[in-house]
Amino acid sequence: MKYSFSLTIVGLFLVIGIFVQPSLAGDETTQESRKTYQQLEIFANILSLLQKNYVEEIDTSDVLDGAIKGLLYNLDPHSSYLAPDDFTEFQEDTSGSFSGIGIEITTRNGNLTVISPIADTPAAKAGIIANDVIFKINGKPTKNMSPHEAVKLLRGPVGSSLTISIKRKNSDELKDYTLTRQNIPLRSVKSEFLSPGIVYSRISTFQANTAGDFKNRLEELYSQQSISGLILDLRNNPGGLLNQAVAIADIFLNKGKIVYTRGRRPDQNTTYRAHNNSKNNNYPLVVLINEGSASASEIVAGALQAHKRAVIVGTQSFGKGSVQTVIPLPNGAGLRMTTARYYTPDNRSIQAQGITPDVEIASFSSQQESQEKEASAKRVTEADLDNHLKSTTAAKQQKQNNTKLQERLAADSQLHSGYNIVKSLTLFSQYQKQ
Repeated sequence: MKYSFSLTIVGLFLVIGIFVQPSLAGDETTQESRKTYQQLEIFANILSLLQKNYVEEIDTSDVLDGAIKGLLYNLDPHSSYLAPDDFTEFQEDTSGSFSGIGIEITTRNGNLTVISPIADTPAAKAGIIANDVIFKINGKPTKNMSPHEAVKLLRGPVGSSLTISIKRKNSDELKDYTLTRQNIPLRSVKSEFLSPGIVYSRISTFQANTAGDFKNRLEELYSQQSISGLILDLRNNPGGLLNQAVAIADIFLNKGKIVYTRGRRPDQNTTYRAHNNSKNNNYPLVVLINEGSASASEIVAGALQAHKRAVIVGTQSFGKGSVQTVIPLPNGAGLRMTTARYYTPDNRSIQAQGITPDVEIASFSSQQESQEKEASAKRVTEADLDNHLKSTTAAKQQKQNNTKLQERLAADSQLHSGYNIVKSLTLFSQYQKQ
């Protein structure tokens, strides 16, 4: 035990030596380095006292890991130390799949908060929404728990269950949700025709192959029929890889900035620009966002909005405008560190602000949805009248398709508005060409 402690102290003093020597250039820097030295000396003394006098023998490695985690947790909710197992899980998050309940989380004011549920996962199906606060996981309080600690508790074998206790915004009720873990595949793109020429494309998260999958699916749809308008759904998209967000925005932009970052060091300042793709992607575009749209999804929405390339529909987005750099460490662990803020092409910082939609549309509550369906059921058309003239087979098929579309739009107010906007823009564009 004494031997491992002496190595720790030597390591600390070596680090101090690195900091102190270059600081001779300025008195202010020298004073700051001395202060850092004194604080680290206090830390070393406390560690020594714990090793010698704590009621039970301590594991020095665990204590130091905890100290590193505390150091980063005190900076911002997104900087963290990833132990080797955590680092492996983090890499899985951007390629492959994992077993869990399907939510993206962060911390706000010490509270474990849902950024968004992933579509078609146990969390989404149970009705968990953005900004829900998780107070307990299997009875364990989450106050001041880091997101990565929480992820360890939330993940587990497929088929196993867990209970999370949630408090919703503007409610004092603590509600328990018992969920069964399942394999969460990271298929992030789903695209289809809503009606002739109008494509609906949902991106649930930005993973390693998102942009490639999105392009391939658009080409498949275009081979079936011409695309006259597109709805890009980024609701409850918690973000992901920056380069994939840039690549998605680049599909619809031919010039100008997409996003730029600014940090403390010159090498952290990067500008990402659009390329002339010479593709036939000039059709009207609507982007759907909500309070669960964060980070990379805000980059896409912000870029397309700034260039007036798309109409943004929905509610205010989450407001995560910082860039994290992941640095592998020699022991197989990783350091996830906030290194810069990102800005939209029109120089807006999204951090703690979010993207304000061009057309604000709140999502239906379940009660409103039920009322809309009930009202729709009461509507009378020609087809409901006795002895009405029969339609042709083609007309019947068209009515069935329209009915399915109307039911889907009636259940989703934001999609309904987005569809009406892109349909109107498409018709107007066609009229202009005539």
